[in-house]
Amino acid sequence: MVNTIEWTDAGVVMIDQTKLPGEETYVTCRTYNEVADAIRTMVIRGAPAIGCAAAMGVALGVQKASDENIDAQVDDICDTLAATRPTAVNLFWAIERMRTLFGKLRREGAAAAAIRQRLIDEAQEVLRDDIASNKAMGRNGAALLPAGGTVMTHCNAGALATGGYGTALGVIRAAVESGNRVAVMANETRPFMQGARLTVWELQQDDIPVTLLTDNMAGYVMRCGEVNAVVVGADRIAANGDVANKIGTYSIAVLAKENAIPFYVAAPLSTLDMNLESGDRIPIEERSPDEVTEIRGRRIAPAKTQVRNPAFDITPSEYVSAIITERGVARAPYVKTLRALAAR
Repeated sequence: MVNTIEWTDAGVVMIDQTKLPGEETYVTCRTYNEVADAIRTMVIRGAPAIGCAAAMGVALGVQKASDENIDAQVDDICDTLAATRPTAVNLFWAIERMRTLFGKLRREGAAAAAIRQRLIDEAQEVLRDDIASNKAMGRNGAALLPAGGTVMTHCNAGALATGGYGTALGVIRAAVESGNRVAVMANETRPFMQGARLTVWELQQDDIPVTLLTDNMAGYVMRCGEVNAVVVGADRIAANGDVANKIGTYSIAVLAKENAIPFYVAAPLSTLDMNLESGDRIPIEERSPDEVTEIRGRRIAPAKTQVRNPAFDITPSEYVSAIITERGVARAPYVKTLRALAAR
């Protein structure tokens, strides 16, 4: 499996996902600002991986903070990391986990050195928890995949998008490990091409059969009976089961329902936002027009082209067959089942 991110004595080391699949190179972030920049520029991406990076960014920032006015410095560190990407709730969940621990240690009168070490330990625990939850999620979802069938996925929700193992690809990995010889159809995922660049590369590392599709082929192959299930990840899930995920997910969910194909979402409970009643309130990140008008720095559209580039869309819960979490599988009515899983 890909080693997405780790804490080292030199700093936070992460694989540079902007260089894949051409180069397998690693970036070492030595300051929290460098971690923030890595999140913002998608050197690291995927909601759970962003959460791990944010936790490590807080720990890294506190290591270099002075003892004087440390509370204000921690606020600045957390605010800087929180401002990187607005949609993935794991980012804010991880920052709040670290901020809460820091506040608790301060109230207890812990020494500065002890606080710094505890935050390092906590950031590493966030990473371990994420990998463990992904594996549990995989076990919970593996039985939903048809034996010997073909599974469609969108974007990258694998080890690269998490601390390790993956959410949607974790379900596929667990199915393969249990003896189910499933194959995968991966949508390229315009405009950032996470499916083509990352999902295909990652599945090839594990010798899992994968076929690459352009995004606009999804409906055709579904109509031809070539897809038996769809499984995707999520960046935020509202209390009613509405799902924010990479742009294009909503279209695939509608096509899946039209063709009577189950549509599954795999996400850890840290992706749930029980404070939002529906997906209508989830903020959608708008990214640079250059991602649409250029490919690898080469312009493909006329100059001065007007561009919309929302990075995510919202899939209403009515299109979601089940939501797979580390604590079990939720089905409609999600208002009840998600709350029950979160309360366990």
